[in-house]
Amino acid sequence: MSDTPANADNSEFNRLWWHSRRGMLELDVLLIPFVEEAYRGLDAEDQARYQKLLSCEDTDMFEWFMQRSRPEDPDLQRMVDLILSRAQPD
Repeated sequence: MSDTPANADNSEFNRLWWHSRRGMLELDVLLIPFVEEAYRGLDAEDQARYQKLLSCEDTDMFEWFMQRSRPEDPDLQRMVDLILSRAQPD
């Protein structure tokens, strides 16, 4: 089987999906639906921001998503806000 662009895109998405599974229910219920429903519709900059978010520690992400603290990095804050706005629509 050749590594066509479609296969490469799918394997990249699968990698992101698995990295979105954190093993902490509070994070999984936010990140898995986001990656499944919204990630592919993001522009390249926001996709890069999401990938950057996945490199963060679970404890930090938990604090940010529970709104107990805010990331210092504005790119990370943008992703936290975007994910929370999808999970908590007005």
